Amino acid sequence: MNKKHLFLSVVFIVLITMILAACGGGKNTEPEKEEGNGDNVSSGNDGNEEKNYGIEFLSLATGGTGGTYYPLGGSMASIIQDATGIDANATTSNASAENMTLLKKKEVEVAFTQTDIATYANEGTMMFEGEKIENVRGLGTLYPETIQIVTIADTGINSVEDLKGKAVSIGEAGSGTRANAEQILEMYGMTVDDIKARNLSFDDSSTGIQDGTIDAAFITAGTPTGAVEGLAATKDVKILPLDNDKIEALIEKYPYYAKETIPAGTYKAENDIETVAVQAMLVVREDLSEDLVYDITKAIFENTDKIGHAKSELIDAEKALNGMGIEIHPGAKKYYDEKGISKE
Repeated sequence: MNKKHLFLSVVFIVLITMILAACGGGKNTEPEKEEGNGDNVSSGNDGNEEKNYGIEFLSLATGGTGGTYYPLGGSMASIIQDATGIDANATTSNASAENMTLLKKKEVEVAFTQTDIATYANEGTMMFEGEKIENVRGLGTLYPETIQIVTIADTGINSVEDLKGKAVSIGEAGSGTRANAEQILEMYGMTVDDIKARNLSFDDSSTGIQDGTIDAAFITAGTPTGAVEGLAATKDVKILPLDNDKIEALIEKYPYYAKETIPAGTYKAENDIETVAVQAMLVVREDLSEDLVYDITKAIFENTDKIGHAKSELIDAEKALNGMGIEIHPGAKKYYDEKGISKE
């Protein structure tokens, strides 16, 4: 082969190589994403690894727009969406009890409730008599909803025992507050039959104490509570303390309670007041994947600075199992185990 033929052969080979490379260069060498095949898929945004959570949309049931759950839920839905890539939104509801029913019907995936309400639903007791809800698991408790036994100095009531024979609001019929009242009275060897029970809202309870139609009221809410603050503006408010042995007995029998201290200065109190609280909590459907619930739990408790509400200061993973009275979801448990967090 002469030099001219050799040169032409080399040029031909180079041209063929370049053409083949050009044909293959436009091809995507990364794995193609699967098209929808009936399964709902969402990809996490926390790295290069794509996750199949099994859902594309997530609804977080909160409460009324004027309450605490709704604004908290809006912030948390944004955090969940950022962490998982799932289209998450907060929805309004009638709060704790209804939220448990929404989870049972699989109309939402995540919800706010109270630890005691979650337990009643799980056991099919109290307002859930005959309606046992078994497909709900705990994600974590958030902040205390304090049981406050409110009276004023003029009544002469200084202890729970002094409520006997008095007109006392125990919350609206079917409410969690009524159950709290019944259980606390039980620890003191009393029932609602030992008092003149009234079923009033918090605002009506405050008005009743102010105008003298009732002597005291059980109020379960985060402190300071607006209705009680309003009363304290015109009256010398007194919050009855619970005895330590009664607190321990209450928690032993009803593990969704936790010890709580109302600090001095609240409602102008001179000293700390020892009582108990149920916890506001997040619950999830049992059928959500372990990966999804793990990522939701991690996202919420590690991004509390992104929650635009004062209650965010109380949300702490180290306390997230306190008062938990139902089974925790495996995904949430995985997160707490990694952090070395256990129930106190």
